[in-house]
Amino acid sequence: MALTKDRKTELIGSYKIHDADTGSPEVQVAILSERINYLTEHFKTHAKDHHSRRGLLMLVGKRRRLLDYLKGKDATRYSDLIKRLNIRK
Repeated sequence: MALTKDRKTELIGSYKIHDADTGSPEVQVAILSERINYLTEHFKTHAKDHHSRRGLLMLVGKRRRLLDYLKGKDATRYSDLIKRLNIRK
């Protein structure tokens, strides 16, 4: 299993904006990034798993769309998030 309930709760707790926040772009991008990192490690040992590779590409696209939305809405939140997640090199 890629993302346990405890890990997901921990991510929500560290990236939430307010107390009842579970769906803000920051939280969604953090969860997607965790799944993307897991799949990236998965492909180091399972190079021919093309079905999961398609899922990875879909996750990357969804994260890209959320980041574009956040960049258009509030550029400072966007820059803080990419620094915290270490996405851009």
